[in-house]
Amino acid sequence: MKIRHVTEHDLDACYTLESLCYTSDAATKEQIQKRMQVFPEGFLVAESNGRIIGMINSGATNKEDITDEAFKDMVGHVKDGKNIVIFSLAVLPGFQGMGVSKKLMLKFIGVAKDLKKEKILLICKSDVIPYYQKYGFSYGGKSKSRHGGFEWHEMYLPCNNLQAGTPDRSGEISGSGG
Repeated sequence: MKIRHVTEHDLDACYTLESLCYTSDAATKEQIQKRMQVFPEGFLVAESNGRIIGMINSGATNKEDITDEAFKDMVGHVKDGKNIVIFSLAVLPGFQGMGVSKKLMLKFIGVAKDLKKEKILLICKSDVIPYYQKYGFSYGGKSKSRHGGFEWHEMYLPCNNLQAGTPDRSGEISGSGG
């Protein structure tokens, strides 16, 4: 398996992946395409035997409040913004539990550090809060977002003390806290 930046040829596979992993909160094909075109630096895919099996995509902003729905369409995206915002992390169902999301997250954290971002921000459902905490993300509280009709929670990871993509023995990022 290799983790790489997205290319224009990955659109259909990324859209299928998004559709399989998310329900009413899934991004549209147009949103995926726009994210690929506008900020390929923040869009990674996991590929195995020529097949896209996972992805993580994002936008950048100087804002701390990431609840604006238009941002998911890259409205307000600032390439050199101080924060990078994860929109989706998805792994094909048949490949879940095999470390794909871990490899994507570790590489993404390294990319955020390389891009000199101050923080990685995201909103997630309550059941995956512990997943992000394994990587050093802190809980920021309930989000104002009602995207897809769900309750969301804000998470953040300061990048200033991270050693890009360096997992310790527990799989957490060195210097990220706990």
